[in-house]
Amino acid sequence: MSEQKVQLNNDSRTLTPLNNHEVASSLKTIAVLYGGTSAEREISLQSGVCAIEALRAQGVEVLAIDTQYPFIEQLQNTVLSGAFIALHGVGGEDGQIQGLLESLNIPYTGSGVLASALCMDKLRTKQLWCGMRLPTPRFLTLTQSTNWQEAIDYLGGEAMVKPAHEGSSIGMSRVNTAESLQQAYNDAAQYDTSVLAEQFIVGAEYTVAILDGVALPAIKLEPNSTFYDFNAKYLADDTQYLCPCGLNSEDEALLSQLALSAFSAVGATGWGRVDIMADQDGKFYLLEVNTAPGLTTHSLVPMAAQAAGLSFEDLMLRIASQVLEA
Repeated sequence: MSEQKVQLNNDSRTLTPLNNHEVASSLKTIAVLYGGTSAEREISLQSGVCAIEALRAQGVEVLAIDTQYPFIEQLQNTVLSGAFIALHGVGGEDGQIQGLLESLNIPYTGSGVLASALCMDKLRTKQLWCGMRLPTPRFLTLTQSTNWQEAIDYLGGEAMVKPAHEGSSIGMSRVNTAESLQQAYNDAAQYDTSVLAEQFIVGAEYTVAILDGVALPAIKLEPNSTFYDFNAKYLADDTQYLCPCGLNSEDEALLSQLALSAFSAVGATGWGRVDIMADQDGKFYLLEVNTAPGLTTHSLVPMAAQAAGLSFEDLMLRIASQVLEA
């Protein structure tokens, strides 16, 4: 494989070029962990298959493990360079699998235990950002005893309701009345005991992928729906992904720096994605950090990598190479 020629400037940081052949030879055997038992299982299965095929195409020996089934003995009984985490949601993206791998002394891709657990908790992530004076929409937690009219008024008359520990927009609803807020809470509570409501920001939605400390080109999302929901993310063919994102160079630099600051604030490392809204005045608001984003044909990190000159296979190998630095 030829050496990658990649250079992106973010405060003078660049993606160090990799020699794919040398990296693939150094990796030897890597376990790709995917599937699992969370509500995001089907997406994780797709992500895992894509990663497995790409790594094998680069000559990497892959041990494919669907963690829905007993798998710890496989990890213990195989000589591994490390583990590539392609799990999404509870049990895979929340620090649990990261803690297991650390106890087995197996290096892994992406963020560690603390950052993974924190980013999986949307409420505590936002609380941390507020403490660091990073911009995020107004929010509050919901319970059965919430005064629904006071809550919707506090949030400006329109809100997004979210389970605090789910991804892929599972259990999310957009509401604009006290009655719909209460119904949305009841729906979200089926997925999580912790539910939050967040002020709805009317404006453009962006996502910024982070790879090895560098912000990749931002993507603007234009779904043909009320918000970027599960259908828009994984099923619809009419969602538009704009990259270049349409911002001027100064605003895109500001967006990238905000994403890097948010990623660093929660202690995330390796790779991930930061979701951000811009209001009608162009002010940016942080939504969440994904420490193990999707790797499907509809997924955003591969799109951003392609815009930066990295093929999907290059991206998978670069992420996998993180186990060599542990």
